[in-house]
Amino acid sequence: MNLPRSRHPGRRARLAVLATLCTLVPLAAAQPASALELTDISTPVTGQATWFYALGGPYGGCGMPQSEIDSQNFVALNVYNLPGDYSTFYNRPMAASLADKMGLWNNGHNCGRWVEVTIGDYCTGDNDGAMNKPFCRNGEWVTDKYNGAKLNMLVADSCGDGNAWCRDDPYHLDLAEASLNKFVKDGAPVGDMNPNHWNNRKISWKFIEAPDYSGDIRIGFLQSAQPWWPAIAVSHLPNGLHGVEYYQDGTWKTAEMNGDMGQSYILGGTSPGGSDFSIRVRDVDDELINDGRVYNFTFPSSCAPVCQGAYTATTYTTSTSPEETVTTTSSDGTVTTTTSGGSSDGPSCTATYRNSQAWPGGFQGEVTVTAGDSAVKNWTVSWTTGSGESIIYAWNTSLTTSGTSVTAKSVAYNAALAAGGSVTFGFVANGSSSAPALSCSAS
Repeated sequence: MNLPRSRHPGRRARLAVLATLCTLVPLAAAQPASALELTDISTPVTGQATWFYALGGPYGGCGMPQSEIDSQNFVALNVYNLPGDYSTFYNRPMAASLADKMGLWNNGHNCGRWVEVTIGDYCTGDNDGAMNKPFCRNGEWVTDKYNGAKLNMLVADSCGDGNAWCRDDPYHLDLAEASLNKFVKDGAPVGDMNPNHWNNRKISWKFIEAPDYSGDIRIGFLQSAQPWWPAIAVSHLPNGLHGVEYYQDGTWKTAEMNGDMGQSYILGGTSPGGSDFSIRVRDVDDELINDGRVYNFTFPSSCAPVCQGAYTATTYTTSTSPEETVTTTSSDGTVTTTTSGGSSDGPSCTATYRNSQAWPGGFQGEVTVTAGDSAVKNWTVSWTTGSGESIIYAWNTSLTTSGTSVTAKSVAYNAALAAGGSVTFGFVANGSSSAPALSCSAS
């Protein structure tokens, strides 16, 4: 039986999530180690795997819209470490005094990290997450042809539901449903594991650094951001995100996380209330990324007086210190090609491509479309595939092919972009990945 889990509703960036405090019930089993002792999982651990449809809107648990995350292969981690207790919900972010009750979500501190997931045994009976019940009953665990299939996935959401999966299993992962048939074995996606051979399987997994990482971080302002409340999201991270610092009045200050959304932080300007910002970023090892590189940017003019869209990407310059004359312009993505389209006095757009994942005989590509200085109602991106390439399927776009020509058009829910706004679509293809020359047009 294939059982998708229910998801939390979408959340506004400015509001912390509140949950009803219920009466604590006796625990059915000894609690595992706290989240703070479970963050360095470099050796694979075994847990249950369920699936869910999509991130909540406009933001997933990490504070990023689904269209803006690095990969559509994403997972959710457990919010709570409460085995046997299915009714207690704590206000989030959880207080430090509750460290032993925090799950691997760890108040969002594992957001933006990557995990390598390996498919394990199949349950021939019931694996429905029922309270106080074994995960596999009225049947047994068996090995089948899907065992050993692997996929690298991004931590983008949280699991706080009152079921055995999210409460009794500290190593439970909730996987994006669309990713299940992308797991790779013997050099090719498995293709048909879901739905008939899934039944909420066992998996093993471990944290890894971002695979094939290149380029630099992305920075975007969140909905309702304004100079006096500059909420940003930081993504495309080499090794997760455990802190953001901003430079103000000659000193570095620690930015506050936006609720429990681990990739979103509230900054201060280089002068109080100002619209110029300089930040540096710390990874999960509490190391400053890129040897302390400083990212300098300005509140987007398209957001005046406040940001309306869920995510407004911003460009930045980099330096070794806030006072240094800035000479380096940021690059967003990995292996990229960018072209612009549209008239000089009308809507225009830019399309940027990157290879997000590759395997022998296939790859996953992602394209980010960014509006120019005026709003866009519709967008179209076109390119020519390389020799031997063929697209299997795509998401967040209406994609058609004719020979080697590819045309990707906006769909109803992502067609309209505010000035400077962006959206990402992706595809899986056979062949060797290459960076195509893109053409972007807008109306």
